Amino acid sequence: MARFDSSSGSESPDSPSAVVTGAKRSRKRGNGKNRSRDRNSNDANAAPGANGACTIGERRSSVSKPARDFRDMPEPSPKKKKRRTGAAPAPIKEAPTPDAAAEASTRSPSPVIDFDGLSRPVVGTRERLEEDDAQKEVRLARMKGAVRTLLECIGEDPDREGLLATPERYAKAMLYFTKGYQENVRDIVNGAIFQEGHNEMVIVKDIEVFSMCEHHLVPFNGKMHIGYIPANAVIGISKLPRIAEMFARRLQIQERLTKEVANAIMEVLKPQGVAVVMESSHLCMVMRGVQKTSSSTITSCVLGCFERKEKTRNEFLSLIGVNR
Repeated sequence: MARFDSSSGSESPDSPSAVVTGAKRSRKRGNGKNRSRDRNSNDANAAPGANGACTIGERRSSVSKPARDFRDMPEPSPKKKKRRTGAAPAPIKEAPTPDAAAEASTRSPSPVIDFDGLSRPVVGTRERLEEDDAQKEVRLARMKGAVRTLLECIGEDPDREGLLATPERYAKAMLYFTKGYQENVRDIVNGAIFQEGHNEMVIVKDIEVFSMCEHHLVPFNGKMHIGYIPANAVIGISKLPRIAEMFARRLQIQERLTKEVANAIMEVLKPQGVAVVMESSHLCMVMRGVQKTSSSTITSCVLGCFERKEKTRNEFLSLIGVNR
């Protein structure tokens, strides 16, 4: 039973009803503290808004952004230059001399292709390109004499029946193997560039290539795949194998050959990107040296959007059958 204090008329503290009432009061005070604690934690976890203020109710994502190739990110737009009101007038350029104009028309800005599209031009390259019939006969005679000397040095008799015409045959064959020194990109393309408004990938694959290793003067052969993405202009598809043939018909190494073909197409056509892949077998490591007959060498050169964008590069590799 509840006991009453006679003096105050209130219930005694040790009565059951007083105990229940005190518990309710303490529970209310505890709930108030919990609510303030939750409110503080929500404020601390609130994400900052656009102006730096925290927005209540927003939840920060616990999953980070997926990894991306930085080369696939769009390029930032160039900033506009502010015009200077009090800028000094631009200097007047002098008119080029006839010799300078002629040199500019034949000189290429590419480090791979130079005068008239010739790569690595030296004195002998220019002489062979510009020689007349009499000079060609002199060159052939010198080569025949050199081959006869080689036959004598290896212990053969150059006067026996089977070798009588070998010096001349070998000299002519070597001139044919290296006929690329007498060709240039400008004549091969011959203006076969057309404005078609096309900007999708173009691929010519399985181009047979034969070249001469400059280290041992023995052949290496294989297949080359060429792809490019036009910037509205396209080139005649037969010109791509012709450009590859021109650079292959020189003393080469496969790495440089792949790069020269890609740079030549990039310079002549100005596309969005160029990709060249070559796979070949080298007789210098099949007939001699390590003598690995089943080995092959793959080289590639990617420029422009093929270098920047992994998806574009993978599409090209999958279409030519390398990325399988």
